[in-house]
Amino acid sequence: MADAAKQASINGGSLISELRSLFSLRRTKKTVAFAYGFMFFFLAFTVFLAFNPSSNSSSSSWFTNIFSSSSTSSTSGSTITSSPTIFSDESYRSHFSSIFSYIFPNSSQQVPNFAPLPPPNNTSRSQNTTVQSPTTQNQNQTQSKDLHDKIEVLKPNQSTIGAPKSPVAPNRTVNAVLTSSPVRKNSTGNKDVKVTEKGKKQSNGTNVGLSAKQGSENLVESLMNCNFFDGNWVRDDSYPLYKPGSCSLIDEQFNCFVNGRPDNGYLKLKWKPKGCTLPRLNGSDMLELLRGKRLVFVGDSLNRNMWESLVCILRNSIKDHTKVYEASGRHHFRSEASYSFVFEDYNCTIEFFVSPFLVQEWEVNGKNGSKKETLRLDLIERSADQYKTADIIVFNTGHWWTHEKTSKGEDYYQEGSHVYSELNVLEAFRKAMTTWARWVDANISPTKTLVLFRGYSATHFRGGQWNSGGQCDHESEAIKNETYLSEYPPKMRMMESVLKGMKKIQVTYMNITRMTDYRKDGHPSIYRKKKLSKEEIKSSLMFQDCSHWCLPGVPDAWNELLYAELLRKQKQKQQQKKP
Repeated sequence: MADAAKQASINGGSLISELRSLFSLRRTKKTVAFAYGFMFFFLAFTVFLAFNPSSNSSSSSWFTNIFSSSSTSSTSGSTITSSPTIFSDESYRSHFSSIFSYIFPNSSQQVPNFAPLPPPNNTSRSQNTTVQSPTTQNQNQTQSKDLHDKIEVLKPNQSTIGAPKSPVAPNRTVNAVLTSSPVRKNSTGNKDVKVTEKGKKQSNGTNVGLSAKQGSENLVESLMNCNFFDGNWVRDDSYPLYKPGSCSLIDEQFNCFVNGRPDNGYLKLKWKPKGCTLPRLNGSDMLELLRGKRLVFVGDSLNRNMWESLVCILRNSIKDHTKVYEASGRHHFRSEASYSFVFEDYNCTIEFFVSPFLVQEWEVNGKNGSKKETLRLDLIERSADQYKTADIIVFNTGHWWTHEKTSKGEDYYQEGSHVYSELNVLEAFRKAMTTWARWVDANISPTKTLVLFRGYSATHFRGGQWNSGGQCDHESEAIKNETYLSEYPPKMRMMESVLKGMKKIQVTYMNITRMTDYRKDGHPSIYRKKKLSKEEIKSSLMFQDCSHWCLPGVPDAWNELLYAELLRKQKQKQQQKKP
C-alpha cells in the first residue's frame, strides 16, 4: 500500500514526475531572466560611457580602443604609429577608478603603483606619452632622434632637452619639447650649464668662483670710506689666527700661553669697526701683497710686539718653515738694534729697528768728566738711512715718554749743544716729532714708500705704575662700558697736529689707542716667564707687565688693520689707473 501510495498520480500523472517538471520550469525562467538582465545592464553601461558628457577625452579614447586595434599620436605634425594599444598607466588608473566608483561609490580601491610621469614642460605644446611594446621601442627611439635632428635644423638657435630628470618607468619615452632658453651640456655630459647674456658659464645657475671674487671685491669696496678705529671687540671663536704656543719666534715675555696663563677668552676677540667688517688676515694673500718688498717696523718694544705677531701669522701660512728665517740667524729679539725675517719664496723681508723715541739718544760730558744721557730732539735716530728706501714703514713711539726721566724733563732734552735744564714733556715730544716729520718729508719717496704711524697703546696698571706695584692680573674680560675708558693721551693729539703739518708725505695714522683701552685682559701681567725664581715669584705682584700684550692677542688685530689698509691702498691705485 505504501508503494502504491507513492506512485499515485496527481491529475493523471505520477507525483515525482510532476515535481521534477515544476522545478525544471522554474530554473529555465530564472536563467533566462538573469541573462536578459545582464545584457541590459551591460548595454546601458556601455552607452553611458560612450555618451556621458562628463567623460574626458581619455574615456572616449578608452571606449574607442575597445573596438580598435591601433592608435596614432601626433607630435609637431609628425605621426608615430604604435602596435595594438595597451592602456597607459593614467588611462588604466582612471577607467578602473571610474568603474569602481560608479558601482561602489563609497568603496576604496587599490590601484597598481606605477611610476609617475614627469611634469609637463612650461610650453604651449602638450607632452604626449605612449607605452610601447618591446618590439617597436628601438624603432621609435630612432624616429625620436630623427625628429630631434629635424628640430635642430629648423631652429638653429634652440636646442632640445635631453632625458627628463624625474624617474620614468621602463619602456616609456617622452617626446622632445622645444624650450625658449638656450641650454648646453658641459664636457662631462652630466649637468646642464646655462649660458648667460654676458656669455659666462654658470653651473646650476651660479658661479662659485665669480661669486667669491665679487664678494671679495665688495668687501674691499666697503673698506674705502670706513673708519677702522671706531668700533668694538666682538667674540669670534674662529680666532686666534695661529695656535697658542705654536710660534717659537715669540719673545718669552709675550708668550703668555707657554708661561702658564690658564684662561683663553682673551684669544677669542675680533675687532669690528662700526662701518665695515675687517677681512680676516690671510697670510698667503698678504705675502702676495708683500712679494718683492720690504716691510719695516721702527719704534719701541710695542712695535716689536706687532712685528713678532706678523712674522708668526705669515710664517704660519707657509708649509716649509725652513724658508722663513732671520737674516743673521738670531733666535732672540731683545738684544740687537735690528732684525730681519726673510720669506724666501716671496723675496720679501719683515724687519724691526729698535728706536723708542724716533730721535737720537745722546751723551754729553757732565761734571767731573762723567757722561750724561740726553735726548737729541733735533736729530733723527741713527739707523734711519737703513730703512728709508723700504716699501712700507710702520713707526711708533710713546711709552718711553712716560718714564720718570722724560716726564720730568730736567737736564735731559737737548737741541744742538744746548741742554734744557727743564722742558715740558709735551713740548719736547712736539719738537721730536717735528724733527721726525721733516726727515720723512725730505728722505722718503711718496711714490715708492707707504708710511704709517701706529698710535699709543693703552696700559692698564691698577694701584700704581709698572715699578710701583701696578697690577693687571686676574683680568680675564675686556672693558664693555666705554665710560671706564681712559682720557685720550695729549701726546697723541700733539702727534695728530704734526701729521697734518707734513707737506710731502701723507702718513696713514693707525689710531689704536681707543681699541686697546678696552683690552685690560690682554696683558702678560704675571705671565712674563715660564720658570720664575723664588725672588721673581715674590716680586711678581710688585712688577707686572700691563703695557705689552700676550701673543696671540691684541697685536694680531693691529696687523689685521694693516692688512686692510694695504688692500685699501691697492684698490685706490687700481681706481687711479682707470681712465
